[in-house]
Amino acid sequence: MQTLRPAAARGSFDFGWLKTAHSFSFGDYRDPAHMGFRSLRVINEDHVAGGAGFPPHAHADMEIVTYILSGALEHKDSLGTGAIIRPGEAQRMSAGAGIRHSEFNASKTDDVHLLQIWLLPSQRGIAPGYEQKTLPAAVPGETRLDLIASPEGGPEAVTIRSDATISRALLGPGGALSVPITRGNAWLQVARGSLLANGQALVAGDGLAVTGEDALALSATDDAEVLVFDLG
Repeated sequence: MQTLRPAAARGSFDFGWLKTAHSFSFGDYRDPAHMGFRSLRVINEDHVAGGAGFPPHAHADMEIVTYILSGALEHKDSLGTGAIIRPGEAQRMSAGAGIRHSEFNASKTDDVHLLQIWLLPSQRGIAPGYEQKTLPAAVPGETRLDLIASPEGGPEAVTIRSDATISRALLGPGGALSVPITRGNAWLQVARGSLLANGQALVAGDGLAVTGEDALALSATDDAEVLVFDLG
């Protein structure tokens, strides 16, 4: 079974300094039909203006992954972490028993474009933590699948305390990939370009919920980038 979540159907807001689209209910956007999918609770696509950002605020009992599409984001938190996140990197923050952090555009002039992802944790009340990894370099026109996050982590993947894995599928012109679904459920979020997923046409910003399948057949005519969530 496949259910399309069109980009245009998301909850969208323009605050001037922030343009954001919510795939699931978040903040002032409430839709009982879209409260998350399995362990995936939030996917927000944000464009943050130069010099702007989110002042210190608190989180608890959530695994938060940030994926940068363009620009750079400056992170500071109550653990003493200070970091800049750029395209080709993945950040994981385990809110656990409680953490405060801020996120600001690292540039005073250029937008930063990002996906912020929240996953329900496998265990509540864990010690908060932070991790950042550099993904394999993306080669223009290349077709490949890279692990971004999993419970086991990896040399180029962050460790998440959730029943999920996140992978990045890059598709060059004419590229095709078969992506296994090991937990019985998958969510696709198109970051860039357009593609077919099990025959379903998808464009940037679209999401696709998949249940009862053991693999995803991805193909693209032109360059495309999609995040694939394998969810328990």
